Amino acid sequence: MAQLRFLDLFAGAGGLSEGFIQAGYKPVAHIESDKAACFTLQTRMAYHWLKSVDKLSLYVDYLKGELNRTEFYKNIPEHISKTVINKEISEDSLKTIFSQIDDLLENSSLDLIIGGPPCQAYSLVGRSCDSNKMLGDKRNYLYKFYGEFLKRYQPRYFVFENVTGLLSAKDADGRYYFEEMRMLFKKLGYETEYRILNANDYGALQARKRIILMGRRGEKTGFYPQLEIERPNVCVNEIFSDLPVIHAGEGSVRPCKTKKYSGQWLYDSGIKNDNIPVTWHIARPLNQQDSEIYRMVADLWSKEGKRMEYNDLPENLKTHKNRTAFADRFKVVAGNLSSSHTVLAHLAKDGHYYIHPDPKQNRSITPREAARLQTFPDDYYFEGCTDKPSRAAAFRQIGNAVPVILARKIAENLKENWHE
Repeated sequence: MAQLRFLDLFAGAGGLSEGFIQAGYKPVAHIESDKAACFTLQTRMAYHWLKSVDKLSLYVDYLKGELNRTEFYKNIPEHISKTVINKEISEDSLKTIFSQIDDLLENSSLDLIIGGPPCQAYSLVGRSCDSNKMLGDKRNYLYKFYGEFLKRYQPRYFVFENVTGLLSAKDADGRYYFEEMRMLFKKLGYETEYRILNANDYGALQARKRIILMGRRGEKTGFYPQLEIERPNVCVNEIFSDLPVIHAGEGSVRPCKTKKYSGQWLYDSGIKNDNIPVTWHIARPLNQQDSEIYRMVADLWSKEGKRMEYNDLPENLKTHKNRTAFADRFKVVAGNLSSSHTVLAHLAKDGHYYIHPDPKQNRSITPREAARLQTFPDDYYFEGCTDKPSRAAAFRQIGNAVPVILARKIAENLKENWHE
């Protein structure tokens, strides 16, 4: 079979795309409005190209800081860099984006479109925090642009990912967005089928439920991939075990020396790569009060397997008046289980909900640990808007991503049944 070519819309840092690349698909272009995420995508496309020409030593030099980003990109062919398009998809930009994709396609066809619009407008949290229930949010209608890409490029399939809140989100007239979407896709000639998939069922050490809607051109139904449930047989502590012990405020964005890993899971899942150093193992600093809280919360979980609620804290450590809303403000990542709670982009703001399971380290998880929970390979580097690394940007990109292992399993199954 010829290499299947795909377009990634609302690509983020590329978790979905990475899964498809690992399964042997070829990316034609990634469209993403966030500047930092686009640099991450560009660096990742550079990694894949360097790997294909056996020049990964250049990538390692970049990770070590021996080249700055501009110098590094100068070594990458222009046709690779052009596959990342940093634009917001809108009425004004559509014509330009189409033109750029057409140039990249060079008169060949597109087999697949993947991606899902930003989820904040559909998420239950987003709606609960917005006084207008997100009704006026233009992001609610980004699916219509998705339809424009389907209309123009007529791929055989598309894979659309979003939060489960999409099923209950309504427009101002009380119509469900999800049904409106499916009707639009039907008008464009696509049958659609969907499932709510939990990433933990397919190999990620994380409970993460998302809608995966798939569309197929034509009238055939029953095409949804039959994914085999394969939960991880290791616990979170194991996948953190080879990373250096660090405390709040310690660590480095640059490569760190890992400890000996005696397990197999990190290799089998495609996360660990002994030839490329591990980056982004850096913990955010803590003030004294949070440091005390973290220690207590992690201790209680470690010794008794219990969650500490905000009201259980000593009075001198309670600073929020609305104590009901903050009941589970501090939460430990369950190191002894094979499933953590969902990794979210909120990690960009603080780490209170993602305290490291080892009380001795007394900190929140690092971007690398969050990336492992999302099954990003260790050789994945997260960029900021400038040459200066941004922990907030890294956490936001990681938290918004589709777990790579889930994306890969969808991609593999889809390819196996492509001609059915």
